[in-house]
Amino acid sequence: MSDIGGGCSTAEPYALRVLGNSMEPEFEEGNIIIVDPGTSATDGAYVVIDYDNDTTLRQFVFDGEQKILRALHKDYPDVTISGAYRVRGVVIQRSNGRRSSIKHYN
Repeated sequence: MSDIGGGCSTAEPYALRVLGNSMEPEFEEGNIIIVDPGTSATDGAYVVIDYDNDTTLRQFVFDGEQKILRALHKDYPDVTISGAYRVRGVVIQRSNGRRSSIKHYN
């Protein structure tokens, strides 16, 4: 994920470009995602999250009392959150640059 530096209000949605393959097939490298920092992270939501000295895109999964960060690509393990974290926002839209490929998330 690219750094989220300056200029935008912390309450306004922003765009990021997906780097890497950890969230394939749903999010491919180069996709543009729109992230809403004002949306609450619910079970199964795709989030941009600060955890363990890293900012990453993952699926946020609740398993009983545990919170899990799930990569969609099979080569990446689930990570159980065991310390402090900060959800920077929830993915509300994805595009690969073609109008026909825009997908919205609730």
